[in-house]
Amino acid sequence: MKTEQIKELEEKINDLKKRWPAHSVSPALFQELEDLEEELESAVTESQQGRANDSTTPSG
Repeated sequence: MKTEQIKELEEKINDLKKRWPAHSVSPALFQELEDLEEELESAVTESQQGRANDSTTPSG
């Protein structure tokens, strides 16, 4: 599930950057980008921690 969330956040960030004006960027756009990047970072960290926990858990 985290992989889907990461992909979705990356797509949202890319879409926002496509709409990014060359000049006079509104504070709302900056805030939206910052929020999305923080969510993405959190999702990536959680995903990596989940993989680390899976690899340290003995099977069986």
